Amino acid sequence: MLVAIIMFCVGLLLLYFGAEYLVNGSSSLALSFGIRPLIIGMTVVAFATSMPELMVSLLAVGKDSSDIAVGNIIGSNIVNIGLILGISALLVPLRVQRSFLKRELPFMLLATAVLWVLCQDQVISRIDASVLLTLLVFFIYYCLKTARLGGSNQPLPQQTVERQKSSRRRDWLYIIVGIVGLGFGADWMVGSAVFMARNFGLSELFIGTTIVALGTSLPELAASITSVAKGETDIGIGNVVGSNIFNILFVLGVTPLLNPIAVEPSLLRFELPVLMFFSVVLLPLSWHRYELGRVKGGFLLGGYVLFILALLYWK
Repeated sequence: MLVAIIMFCVGLLLLYFGAEYLVNGSSSLALSFGIRPLIIGMTVVAFATSMPELMVSLLAVGKDSSDIAVGNIIGSNIVNIGLILGISALLVPLRVQRSFLKRELPFMLLATAVLWVLCQDQVISRIDASVLLTLLVFFIYYCLKTARLGGSNQPLPQQTVERQKSSRRRDWLYIIVGIVGLGFGADWMVGSAVFMARNFGLSELFIGTTIVALGTSLPELAASITSVAKGETDIGIGNVVGSNIFNILFVLGVTPLLNPIAVEPSLLRFELPVLMFFSVVLLPLSWHRYELGRVKGGFLLGGYVLFILALLYWK
């Protein structure tokens, strides 16, 4: 048991630092191509910070642990909104762009709703995966199409782009090191999590929704808090919403291609409705005064704490 705990912790560290390298390398590389900060948050950073969820879910399905795979995604998305946005808003009130409320946030709601519908037959099949991947392609196309719009979406100054170009080799090295770290970290984390769940008499779904989900969301937490501390609230909010979209459309779009994912009926009764609630309530909270202030942050964080307490009671 001690060995399993150590492997879990080491795997968690590898996931965290692997994602850090991947986020830093990929975001810096994107800047060198003149991609605006909000798009970096919605696509590049969101993709990079979703890699732990992808690695964990792929390995979980490969080890015949579907509950960890799907529980990890649903739990991670709840963590992103309740815990990460809650903490970020408590630290610094987050300004929200009107265009973000009209386009990106509703797309996250759409992705969540589609997932809920696809899970009704208690399996995410390869056909379901194709639906999710189609939506992902549409989302990426939309983000790229709006990458150079006017106003606050203007391209980066040429001086900034030129400065970033000099670090492209280093960025590629960071990306490669990050991917390798994610691979080993996910393997050790999933294996030890399954072992501990069985030995402690806990369900793999519970482990996936709580401990594994929190672990794979650490990169999002680090990326959001860092960007908020620098005053880049666009990246902080965009990272969370973009990560939720990628977790559903990308991770659950790719993973079932390896093997269809079985969905526990309890997910349809509790975890998925909770995720839908957090996703829906984020819209009016953000729309009010176009800001997520400390009171709203406290509400989101309190909601996440209640979710964990209810989950402990429910399970």
